This record gives sequence, C-alpha cells and structure tokens, in this order.
Amino acid sequence: MSEPVVRARVDAWTWAVRLFPTRSQAAAAVRAGHVRVNGERAKPATLVVPGDEVHVRGGDMRERLVVVERLIVKRVGADVAAACYLDRSPAPIPRERMALLAVRDRGGGRPTKRERRLTDRLRGR
Repeated sequence: MSEPVVRARVDAWTWAVRLFPTRSQAAAAVRAGHVRVNGERAKPATLVVPGDEVHVRGGDMRERLVVVERLIVKRVGADVAAACYLDRSPAPIPRERMALLAVRDRGGGRPTKRERRLTDRLRGR
C-alpha cells in the first residue's frame, strides 16, 4: 500500500490538479515567476502542504487563486483534481468591460502615427 503524500513540489502539484496542461509548462511558469505560494515567488521545487495558497497567473489563462486541500503528484481526472483544491479565483472581467483593440485588415501595412496614438490612448499609455 502506498503512503499518503505529505508534501509535493509546486510544479508537480499544479500539473496534477490540471492548472497546466503539461508538467514542463508548469515548471516553466514557476521559473518565470507566474506562480506564488503564500505570497512568495515559488521555485519549481518549492513544497506545498494543505492550507497553502497558490496564485497562478499568465499566459492565455485567467488569474487563479487556489487553496491546497489535498496533495497529489499523479495526474487524475478533472472531477478528482477539482476536489484537491478550493478555488478562490476572482471572477473574470465581463466582455462588455474589456477594451476593444483596434483591428486592422491583414496586410494593411504599419499603423499610421494617428492610429498608434489612438491605440496607445486606448491601452492607457
């Protein structure tokens, strides 16, 4: 019979609970500083225990804030993985409130100075 997991690496745990699609992407995100454990920037070998807060941001996924409930190091089904953490992520921004980016026709060339100024103003620069 296997022993229960007492501590797990943050890269392995975030991959196992399906916050990242691959283990290498999880490790790369941790190395890039996109993962924090209890407010501290994590390294791939940082250990997590039940009760720790893991904050994940970056890439195309939305910001996630999860609390470790149960430790696993093997990838499991989505329903089992969801039982391993408590999701305290902020609600996503409604589409109506997101700023629309200027859309250019493909092959339309470089934007004019006026278009660049409008784009910068839209982005708040």
